Amino acid sequence: MRKSHPVRRAVLAGAATVSGIVLLLSLKPASDPGSAQAAGQAPPAAAGQAPQGGVNGAVTGDAAQTQYGAVQVRLTMNNGKITQAEAVQAPKGGRSDQITASSVPRLNQAAVAAQSAEIDAVSGATYTSAGYKKSLQSALDKAKASAGAQQGSGNAQTLTGDVAQTQYGPVQVRVTVAGGKITKAEAVQAPKGGRSDQITSSSVPRLNQAAVAAGNADIDAVSGATYTSAGYKKSLQSALDKAPAGGGSSQAAGSGGGQAAGAGGGQGATQTLTGSVAQTQYGPVQVRVTVAGGKITKAEAVQAPKGGRSDQITSSSVPRLNQAAVAAGNAQIDAVSGATYTSAGYKQSLQSALDQAGG
Repeated sequence: MRKSHPVRRAVLAGAATVSGIVLLLSLKPASDPGSAQAAGQAPPAAAGQAPQGGVNGAVTGDAAQTQYGAVQVRLTMNNGKITQAEAVQAPKGGRSDQITASSVPRLNQAAVAAQSAEIDAVSGATYTSAGYKKSLQSALDKAKASAGAQQGSGNAQTLTGDVAQTQYGPVQVRVTVAGGKITKAEAVQAPKGGRSDQITSSSVPRLNQAAVAAGNADIDAVSGATYTSAGYKKSLQSALDKAPAGGGSSQAAGSGGGQAAGAGGGQGATQTLTGSVAQTQYGPVQVRVTVAGGKITKAEAVQAPKGGRSDQITSSSVPRLNQAAVAAGNAQIDAVSGATYTSAGYKQSLQSALDQAGG
């Protein structure tokens, strides 16, 4: 038998060593999200992700204005997860009806699947998709703020009021409330363009200061900015209405019928809740309800179609809708004959108000 040459043995041994090292390196675990969690490190949360932490119920995002109309998204959440998404406002009329009908269901499904606002635009519905994502993100922001507020009553809350339409443009107010007091107020929307720019720049800072100083919506209008002041106060009140019942001092609870703090000495919490604006063919409808002991004790329309024949229809139908809401205790009420559009808008806004109460 031939003996192996020493040089050959050395070469074979070296090759075996290199092969072993390569094999060991190939067995090293990959650094992925799973291994990071196993090591006790949670992966970073994606931007706009649905907040975890026990958020339950419905959350309605701010209305996003697009070139073809407003888009507004409402989420139903269970333990911090999106279980349902729907557009309570979307562009309508003409070709918009077709685009909305085909794109919104796909956007709803995408929101639930993604659990965030990081969803793809629907082809052929660029503006609707952009508005949807913007309103969806604002709903998630509200849910996140709500989750933070639930962790301790001393935490600050950011509350965004509904958009108030004025003769010169929309006004929308956002406030920060801590310890039952307004610590910051700002207008996230205000009239702009032409002379409105000058009026807004001079009046809004003064209205912001007045809101913080007063702690409620009982503030004086700024001279020369009557419409902007009225819209500001209206949106400010709706923001304060969204504060949890009994969540602080009555200073930030609003004025008049807008009490959001607990009422009375043993009747349980009384809340005043303002629904989102529902756009109808003849004008906006917005409903405010007072809820005590889980029942609607008062309902009123703070906005309703007006002008021409709408004045007559509104004056005859709204009182009946108010009575029906109190009697039913929910939004399952019959439309008033001859006021189909107003009734539909009323029911939509009423439902959004009740959603804020968790029912």
